[in-house]
Amino acid sequence: MVSETGSDLAVGVLALQGDVREHLAALTACGLRAAPVRRPAELEAVDAIVLPGGESTTMSRLLETFELLEPLRARIAAGMPAYGSCAGMILLAAEVLDGRPDQQQLGGLDIVVRRNAFGRQVDSFETDLVVEGIAGDPVRAVFIRAPWVEKTGSDVEILATVPAVAGAGAAAGRVVAVRHGRVLATAFHPELTGDRRVHAVFCDMVREAAGDRG
Repeated sequence: MVSETGSDLAVGVLALQGDVREHLAALTACGLRAAPVRRPAELEAVDAIVLPGGESTTMSRLLETFELLEPLRARIAAGMPAYGSCAGMILLAAEVLDGRPDQQQLGGLDIVVRRNAFGRQVDSFETDLVVEGIAGDPVRAVFIRAPWVEKTGSDVEILATVPAVAGAGAAAGRVVAVRHGRVLATAFHPELTGDRRVHAVFCDMVREAAGDRG
């Protein structure tokens, strides 16, 4: 496993489904090496993991098919930094509402999420979010069949909630970005907007974790 600090650090992007290329580009722009992960050996070679958007139940099945489910659970439980966007947030949650009975969870986040909380594809929603820890202009958040967080554990940091703006509807006030130790998750897709600040926060987490090991 790679463990050096700086540019030698490698972040994997789970490449079974979703916006893989966009996440790889964002991580590279933040100064870390990025590589797709499809097999256990590729997971062993990275210091951190990004779980992209997609369809969480399909991704759950594919994790089992590609024999990544248990190794990924073990790495996250052992403290490997992880970031999940949209479906990635669902996979990282301790509990999912409106999921399939056979859906598998990776854990790492002491939260309860509601799958497809924002509605169908046609109900996709964009808004500006103030995200804790990100300076400057608000983050433009794109929600596509997104989850939201129904409940958080006492150790989970709430980083962003949906403002009460036109079009927000039932999403107003809902939690859509959280951090729990070395695990970060957003219900929205920062990889689609060109704003690298969420990825920069995660890359800093990866560097910090490497320093703690070092």
